[in-house]
Amino acid sequence: MADVDGYHEQLQRDAQFLCSDLRMDTDLVDKLVLQLNRIYPQILTDKEAHKFRNLSVPTKVRLAELLKHLQVKGEEACHEFYRGLHIHAEDIYFSLPTRVKRRELADPKWTNTVAIRRERYVLNDRGPMFFLSCLSFAVGLAMLYYYGEGDTLRGTSPLLHCSAAGLSKGAKDVFISYADVGTKKK
Repeated sequence: MADVDGYHEQLQRDAQFLCSDLRMDTDLVDKLVLQLNRIYPQILTDKEAHKFRNLSVPTKVRLAELLKHLQVKGEEACHEFYRGLHIHAEDIYFSLPTRVKRRELADPKWTNTVAIRRERYVLNDRGPMFFLSCLSFAVGLAMLYYYGEGDTLRGTSPLLHCSAAGLSKGAKDVFISYADVGTKKK
């Protein structure tokens, strides 16, 4: 694909991908239609926008009709569709076949793919409080291990019994048995 290809040709190539992509949901199609209607009423009139926002028609059908309509309207309409897609759904915009092909031609060794693909990796969905509680638990165990043998933490038995209240049965048993062993050493 050369850089001389216009937005009209790109939309012809990307139309099948756009119609089959599950991320092109009703909300996104409505946003694109509204943007084209409000900002560029010469591209999409109120009557046409109402037709493409009709919820009784499936989203994939409405999207396919919208893409055909934009191709009939010409180069400027296709360009504005791409602008709207870039604004409202950047991840879809960068995963379009014409954009991927353009990046491959510009960078055949794939050296800049890290900057382009921004993904969020979630290790767990429990949140920061879970992390803080695990960290506190680990720090507490480390303190007990390093300082529990001497006389510095002799009065920690009641504290250990209290702190074991929110733990699982196995962790409670470890805490309480360690506290009991610490009091027997006195």
